[in-house]
Parts: sequence; C-alpha cells; structure tokens
Amino acid sequence: MARNLTQLIRSTFMSAAEALQEASWRPSTDIYRTPEGWLIKLELAGVRPEDVRATVAGRHLLVQGKRRDRRLEEGCHCYRLEIAYSRFQRDIELPAELDASHVYTEFRDGMLLIRLRSAIR
Repeated sequence: MARNLTQLIRSTFMSAAEALQEASWRPSTDIYRTPEGWLIKLELAGVRPEDVRATVAGRHLLVQGKRRDRRLEEGCHCYRLEIAYSRFQRDIELPAELDASHVYTEFRDGMLLIRLRSAIR
C-alpha cells in the first residue's frame, strides 16, 4: 500500500513538474545587428540540431524545437530534475523585413547561431 502511494505521489509530482517545464522554457536569446544583417544567438545546450526548426516570415524569426532527456547510464533513477526537457518556441520580431532565402544556422558550444539578412539593404 505504501509503495503504491509513493508511486502515485511521484507520478503526480512529475506530471506537474513536466507541465510547468512545458509552459515555461524559453531559451535565452541575444540579438545583434551586424553589417550583413542580424545575428540571433539562442542558448540550446543539450538540444540536437535535428530537433530545431527556424522559419522566417516578414519581420519574424520563429525558432521551435525540443530538448529531450537522454539516459546517461543504465540503472540510474531520477533524484532531482532542474533542467527543462520539453518543447520550446521563440518568436522574435526584428525591426526590418527579413530575407528568407538568406538564413544561415550553426551550432557552436551549446549555442544556436542564426544569421539573417534584411530584405531591403
């Protein structure tokens, strides 16, 4: 009986924690104006490049993806979770129309770098 109650409490707590993470993770973002256009830097440690999508429409850059928890070792059990493993989305509006044909991305040291050009130069 006590074991079932413990499992119920854990599953309820984990569901609430997952829901909070789902709603609250927004990667930190820096925006730079460059001579060529814009540089957007998002902090995405632990996110695989194939789990990220960036789209441009007008003055908006939409970055979406998911950071997944991966088992590091067999037999380990969760003790504390502080890293958000969930979907994320950032909609960044810039002060100029963007050229969707000139979007360059690069992952470097846990950062996603996105280089964009303004539509009118």
